This record gives sequence, C-alpha cells and structure tokens, in this order.
Amino acid sequence: MTAIRHTPGPAAAEAFTFGIAITTLTTLAGIGVLVWTGMMTVIGAVAALLLGLPTLLVIVSCLLSVWLGYNRDAVDVALS
Repeated sequence: MTAIRHTPGPAAAEAFTFGIAITTLTTLAGIGVLVWTGMMTVIGAVAALLLGLPTLLVIVSCLLSVWLGYNRDAVDVALS
C-alpha cells in the first residue's frame, strides 16, 4: 500500500519565501544592532555576513522545506 503524498501549494511557496525573508531581515537587523552598540566591529559584521548568513539560510531553507512538505524520500528522487 502506497502512502498518499500531497504536493505543496502556493501557500507553502509563499510561506517559504516569507520565512527566508524574515530570517534575512532579522539577521541583518541583529548584526546592525550589534555594530551600532559597539559589541561587534564592522569587519566582524562583514565576516559574519559573508560566512554566517549563507550557512543560516541553508539551514533555515532545509527546515522550512521539511516543515512545509517539500521533502522527498530517496526513492522519490531516484524515480523522478
């Protein structure tokens, strides 16, 4: 017996885009506040943005894709 799989709709795509945008904006705002208060240097902020932001976006996109139903099994990938 095969399991019924539903494909994500336009609401899931919009939620994914919204989640990525919110993550980016809050990260930029947080780093901006740290630089403004003097807790982080500008060079440290640039390094955090160049090294940390892409990593964070990959992690968040993986979590959102699983949560919203974009994840696929290895069998699904092999058969497509």
